[in-house]
Amino acid sequence: MGLDIIDPIQPKAKNNDPKNLKARFGGKIVFSGGIDQQELLPFGTPEIVREEVTRTIDILGDNGGYIVSSSNALQPDVPLENILSLFKTVQEYKYC
Repeated sequence: MGLDIIDPIQPKAKNNDPKNLKARFGGKIVFSGGIDQQELLPFGTPEIVREEVTRTIDILGDNGGYIVSSSNALQPDVPLENILSLFKTVQEYKYC
């Protein structure tokens, strides 16, 4: 099909678990998204957002091929603190 990227990764959708996607398609395609917009960002705490963003980067970003972003456009119900936690976590993430 000529796909180079899957955008967005909807982690709550069937068979879209980051570990499953990375195992099946890692090194063949770029992933974008993966930070849950349905539950995590609107209802999680900044610390839970930080943990999940770090976990997702660790999985999908292993050996490259990942663009960190939410699984959909940020909605008005997402607290500013969670948006800032997402961005700060990405800025502080230590790429090896």
